[in-house]
Amino acid sequence: MTRNGGRLLVDCLLGLGATKSFGVPGESYLAVLDALHDTAGRLDFVLCRQEGGAAFMAAAWGKLTGSPGICFVTRGPGATNASIGIHTAMQDSAPMLVFVGQVGTDMKGREAFQELDYRAVFGTMAKWAVEIDDVARMPEIIARAWKTATAGRPGPVVIALPEDMLVAQTDAAPVSAPSEVFEAAPSPAAMAGVAEMLRVSERPLILLGGCNWNEPGRAALQSFAESSGIPVLAAFRYQDQFDNASPVFCGEAGVGMPAHAKRLLREADTILAVNVRFGEMTTDGYTLLSVPEPRQRLIHVHASEAEIGKIYRPALGIQSGPNAFAQALQPVEGGWSDWCATGRRDFEASFDAPAQPSPVDMVAVMAHLRDTLPEDVILTNGAGNFAVWPNKFFRFGPHSRLLAPQSGAMGYGLPAAIAAKVAHPDRTVVCFAGDGDFQMTCQELATAAQAGAQPVVLVLDNGIYGTIRAHQERSYPERVSGTTMTHNPDFAALARVYGFHGERVERTEDFAAAFDRALASETGAVLSLAISPEALTPRVTLSKMRADALARTEPA
Repeated sequence: MTRNGGRLLVDCLLGLGATKSFGVPGESYLAVLDALHDTAGRLDFVLCRQEGGAAFMAAAWGKLTGSPGICFVTRGPGATNASIGIHTAMQDSAPMLVFVGQVGTDMKGREAFQELDYRAVFGTMAKWAVEIDDVARMPEIIARAWKTATAGRPGPVVIALPEDMLVAQTDAAPVSAPSEVFEAAPSPAAMAGVAEMLRVSERPLILLGGCNWNEPGRAALQSFAESSGIPVLAAFRYQDQFDNASPVFCGEAGVGMPAHAKRLLREADTILAVNVRFGEMTTDGYTLLSVPEPRQRLIHVHASEAEIGKIYRPALGIQSGPNAFAQALQPVEGGWSDWCATGRRDFEASFDAPAQPSPVDMVAVMAHLRDTLPEDVILTNGAGNFAVWPNKFFRFGPHSRLLAPQSGAMGYGLPAAIAAKVAHPDRTVVCFAGDGDFQMTCQELATAAQAGAQPVVLVLDNGIYGTIRAHQERSYPERVSGTTMTHNPDFAALARVYGFHGERVERTEDFAAAFDRALASETGAVLSLAISPEALTPRVTLSKMRADALARTEPA
């Protein structure tokens, strides 16, 4: 059968198992859009309002499902708009395929209209950047891109599509089915080494991360940790990968790391790090473990050989998939009950935050959400001080999920929530967004309405860029500049314009009823919560920051 490159590409994605794609249309890939005309219900195109939102949706899809999120964007400006989602997928280790329009091969190298060298632009941002220059090789390249995005440490792959490659005819056959690729498994000698290092340990700790876990892998790791009595910390924004109700779970090592989590990492004599890439947030700026030789004995398990020893030299490095490794673990008896119980007790105490100086008190809001949200809820957030609430004050069970960017990208939460509703239309999805964060991608409310994928959005409206203001108050007290937003829209009215249920919540005592109405809405909802600019975090207010900063700058 002869077909053009655009249809061959779509047929390959169907063969590999893709069911959804996200994008903004462009004339550079009209042949692909034409092929997608015939795949409704099998491979749907979710029409987005800006390429950054589309790329965020694809990144979130990959993180949530484990299958590559598919994104289509046009050349030049479309590709650069999408770069924020590509960077986020890379830092999240989330599988993603980004198809980018490109000028025809006969125009390359002339700085033609919207031309970019995608290998140069995305070569350090993605796992692989490639350009198709022979339509007959399209199945080969797409199959390799799919495998690259999902294997080892998952991540984004960028595939450039010259216009002439999409209209050229070929009799090349599409990819017919995805390959079954098993995780690398640890050797018996490696597992014996793990058991011995833990057996002689006095204060062992498990640190887990990554988004490519499956149910058997998570269950096996939890069973091992509980039967051995070893405390568990989750890496930055991966606390949804371990049941927070487990007696061994002790919290998240991330931004705003609680003192007890720092203590566990600092005082541990052996750290079993599974599927962790050791980012800045999880290590408190690389201070909790010395670079490159940590004081703690480090067992680093990762599917990618490039991650083992990249920052910290492990006492034992094991190249293995997280699920295969977890299922190979055998319980170790070491008498660590007091060490584990102390960490767990401190984790429970971390929920006891004082009431906040704010019209709507987020301590009370989170208590209500913990009591009422279903066990399979999906929470999402972008970046800002507001993210401490879903990240530190919610208990994730075995069926709930968190979609939050390790890259600290503002604007991620709403597109991620839309992708989650596209993937799971029957599940409750709640997005947390600051007012600055929300306005980065709020136009995607139209995408949600058109796709029938409308989440509940909580906009924490305090009129400031809170994270930057916090740093500003610490470093430059009484010299506020560029962090106050005096012209925010009426977020509830904006939501109603887009077809959502919209409400403004002015008092803590009004939240529960408003949230009930939001959950009951068939069109999704946006609740604008009145938050005082003084209430930055559960532990630190602006007034305290100002006082502390001024005390440091005033002469004694």
